[in-house]
Amino acid sequence: MKAMVLERAGQKLVLRERPLPTPGAGQALVRVEACAVCRTDLHVVDGELTEPKLPLVPGHEIVGVVEEVGEGCRLVKIGERIGIPWLGWTCGVCEYCQSGRENLCAVAKFTGYTLDGGYAEHCVADERYCFHIPSGWSSEHAAPLLCAGLIGYRAYRMAPEARRIGFYGFGAAAHLLVQLAVTQGREVYAFTRKGDGQAMAFARSLGCVWAGNSDERPPQALDAALIFAPAGELVPAALSHVRPGGTVVCAGIHMSDIPSFSYSLLWKERCMRSVANLTRADGVAFFEAIAGIRMETHITTYGLEQANEALDDLRSGRLVGAAVLRIGQK
Repeated sequence: MKAMVLERAGQKLVLRERPLPTPGAGQALVRVEACAVCRTDLHVVDGELTEPKLPLVPGHEIVGVVEEVGEGCRLVKIGERIGIPWLGWTCGVCEYCQSGRENLCAVAKFTGYTLDGGYAEHCVADERYCFHIPSGWSSEHAAPLLCAGLIGYRAYRMAPEARRIGFYGFGAAAHLLVQLAVTQGREVYAFTRKGDGQAMAFARSLGCVWAGNSDERPPQALDAALIFAPAGELVPAALSHVRPGGTVVCAGIHMSDIPSFSYSLLWKERCMRSVANLTRADGVAFFEAIAGIRMETHITTYGLEQANEALDDLRSGRLVGAAVLRIGQK
């Protein structure tokens, strides 16, 4: 099979011919139809996440068709179309796994980081961490749901009472969550890279009541702010824009250092918290939440061999919405 492989952090991916993987017990062999390109992939490729399996096939927003199952598989069947997310395996026996918080398992393995992922024609996955993809979605449009949607939704649910909510970094996750938030009657304020008029216009077109630069003050104090951009300097900015009792959620797996800030920004019972990975319950809840609304993923598609180009476009900020590798569709 063909795969785009990271052989050394900080270098371009290389197209390689690799043996077809064999599913072990509880695993499925999946023919990949589409794999979205996530900012976390950039952190892996650029060496900001420092413990990848090398050589590595990146990619953790995977949609494909089950072609073979290993011994003991009961949850997925041959011929089914499934999605494979970031969280790829947990021990199942630690206190976190036993209490439905497997996202905090100390020995968890992650698709496209410590397990080979979806920048390839085939991959294997633990059936416990796969999701069935609703029939109304094409594979390339469903792929961003597997991280931008799922982990974005986990962050979104950490501010359940917020009526005015700010999204810092208007990329793949924010463009999905704004559609849900607007449907639920929330006011969304979009903060983009300085001078990025295209992103501001895109945010307004999806129903944001305001869009501006990340260093601007919104016209109203926010009940909550979700930070999707990996920039630590946005944390004190967001704290300064939420009302007393408000919440700031850091929604990425990697962020640059947060600069020191005055305690007055946190005072008056403002809350700051992070999001780690996802749980299977997040996936079930997310797909239930979007079942009754008209949600669209705005994508730019690339071929498998264009993975480096997709990563470069994401790194530079040229993308609007999400990048998706279109791979093995018949």
